[in-house]
Amino acid sequence: MSEDGLCKKFVSMNSRRRRSDEDVSALSGLHETHRGGVSESTRTLQDQASPADLCTRAVGFETRYTELKVIKQFKRTYSERHHELVKMGRTHAELIEEQTKEKCERIWTEQLFRRSPGSKTDPHIVLVSGVTGIGKTTMVQKIMFDWARGTQYQRFAFVFLFKFRELNLLDTETEPQMSLTRLIERHYKYLSDSRLKHILQKPKSLLFIFDGLNEYKHRLDFTPRKLPSDPVESFPVHILVSNLIRGILLEGCTVLITTRPTALDVLDMERVDQFAEILGFFPEQRLMYFKKFFGDADQGSAAFQYVEENAILYTMCFNPSYCWIICSVLKSHFMTPEEERGPAVRTVTELFVIFIHNILTNHRQEAKDQREILVKLGKMAYYGVANRIVVFYDKFEMFTFGLQPVLSSPFLSGFLKEILQRESTLEHTTYTFYHLTLQEFMAACSFYLDPSGGIKELLEKLESCKDGRFEIFTRFLAGLARPSMFKTLGGVVGEFDRKTAKKILEWVKQKAEEALRGEDKSEALRVCQWLRETQNARLIRDAIGKDLKMNFSQMSLSPLDGALLGSVISCCGELEELNLSETNLTSECIMRLAPGLIYCRRVNLSHCGLTSRCCSALSSALFSPHSRLNELNLSRNKNLMDSGVDQLFEGLRSKNCKLEKLSLSECRLTSRCCSALSSALSSPHSRLTELNLSNNNMEDSGVDQLCEGLKSENCRLQTLNLSECRLTSRCCSALSSALSAPHSRLTELNLSYNNMEDSGVDQLCEGLKSENCKLEKLK
Repeated sequence: MSEDGLCKKFVSMNSRRRRSDEDVSALSGLHETHRGGVSESTRTLQDQASPADLCTRAVGFETRYTELKVIKQFKRTYSERHHELVKMGRTHAELIEEQTKEKCERIWTEQLFRRSPGSKTDPHIVLVSGVTGIGKTTMVQKIMFDWARGTQYQRFAFVFLFKFRELNLLDTETEPQMSLTRLIERHYKYLSDSRLKHILQKPKSLLFIFDGLNEYKHRLDFTPRKLPSDPVESFPVHILVSNLIRGILLEGCTVLITTRPTALDVLDMERVDQFAEILGFFPEQRLMYFKKFFGDADQGSAAFQYVEENAILYTMCFNPSYCWIICSVLKSHFMTPEEERGPAVRTVTELFVIFIHNILTNHRQEAKDQREILVKLGKMAYYGVANRIVVFYDKFEMFTFGLQPVLSSPFLSGFLKEILQRESTLEHTTYTFYHLTLQEFMAACSFYLDPSGGIKELLEKLESCKDGRFEIFTRFLAGLARPSMFKTLGGVVGEFDRKTAKKILEWVKQKAEEALRGEDKSEALRVCQWLRETQNARLIRDAIGKDLKMNFSQMSLSPLDGALLGSVISCCGELEELNLSETNLTSECIMRLAPGLIYCRRVNLSHCGLTSRCCSALSSALFSPHSRLNELNLSRNKNLMDSGVDQLFEGLRSKNCKLEKLSLSECRLTSRCCSALSSALSSPHSRLTELNLSNNNMEDSGVDQLCEGLKSENCRLQTLNLSECRLTSRCCSALSSALSAPHSRLTELNLSYNNMEDSGVDQLCEGLKSENCKLEKLK
């Protein structure tokens, strides 16, 4: 090559090197610009104000963010018959009770993008699920924040966040399609540069985050067709998103999607490399939250203890947003001197009535047309509940329901700020209720505030809808029919429509009667939620029926279900019979159920898997001054054990105990419990007339102790079953002595399937000859 040619080649190589260096420098500058932009937009959290505090404060992320419980490899299906918050509340109770949380693989947020043990590649498609208000968007903000400050996720050179609620606005008539580069440029205007194409040439260094799949109006399309593989090629936005997930567009990039459980079915789960679920607060985190909120550990602990004892309220405390609402309501209660306090909230309806009442009271002077605005807001909320919409746009829903013209009014700027979260997106402002339950409550209120709301059509819709979307809304409808709720809210917004309340209560009664007397016990439990919210004893008694019997046998009951039944029965004030036989019941469930057992006359808990831990709660029901419990069947609970029934017998000795019939058949009892039983039978307050101890290992030594109680003048026992108790002739002398005792009341004795032999029967006959013996039946 000539000297001139070498010179030209050298100049060309240097020119390319300078351009390369310039590109690297430009990309580095673009990278730092992007970091700075992300950091600025994610470094603070908006601290929602409590009622009476009109300010929202921006607080540093590090000072407020609390890591939630996140687990992976724990995929769960959500029944379409249940509201997602109700389902998750039940799941939490089960996890806590069964200690399943120890079996789940807990992961921290920064581990979402790391490869699992045994995997050769990092996950490319990560899905995080969680119910509304659980903290998905806050978690996404934390990921962006940590990336921007350089503490985590540094294998990604660029992270791009898109919210599905914003993507809803992009398929306009003027721009029905766009390229991926155009999509990025619209959201990050400082990246509007030809060098963006160079960024996208290294997809393995890119993380795309799509937040809130459940809010997207399109269904992601995974069917084979002509697909975009070039980031500058234009397609509808939902096709772009679908093919980022499929790996056809920018193969090798990482995609994180967040969603509520209700939208899981729109995804092709086979494409998901890592599935995680945000579970929220477990008990220790809930207590910590209460203490932090109150700012006083003692007051926070007292409030937490109250909520913990109310399972209906407590079960939903896994959700941070719900925790905030309940703490807001209880703070004023527990900060009031004890002698000046009124009753604390008991039902979910009461909780939200007080919450909204406090807010309205603080803003009542700001608008003369409060009621009209609340009706409009409630109608929009109902539209959202009915159509599963949680994001409301200022130029769409807010305009349609007549709220846009008054957005600047003092009332709305104050009141709405406390129940609605406002967010400016590309060309619109969006509004979401701070909690889905708030939306459902406002929706229910609108039917009481506006008598022309079409209550007949509403009730028909509630009957026909079976997918759970109206579950909590219906509870609020029932709960708001209470006169005390009328009085509380009516004082700030005017009279509630009593005709509406009457129609709703009539409908609740009708549906409850059908369910409680039907075969579908899950449906019966569901209507019990409505009954509980009414706190109407007469309505509950009428719904249960004249015989006052409830049957939930052969099903599965959670602690929440136990609390629900306990509460409904307590409100009713009396129940002739509660049959829970062959239903698995945990100690937590029995503890929650116990307040209702007090008001039952007959309770069947046979074959329920009860353990010794259950007996303390059962004993407390017998101790209660209001106890009506007359018959109790605990047979075939093989884990009660002697230590358990010892606690039960403590209750039998109470002066308040009214128990007359007790069955402990097939409970694996031994002679070790007989001393305590004998003491209970000889107690001055003993009322027991029938006792079934069959199929237990009582043995002769146990019966000897038992007979000491039978001889007591206080013993009222008339029927005793000792069938299959491994007895021999050695116990017959004691039995004979008991039968011939001056105060003997025994009229029936079953000793079948024991090895008594002739010599034992001979001894027994000696007692039968006594003039004191009152035995009429002997087996």
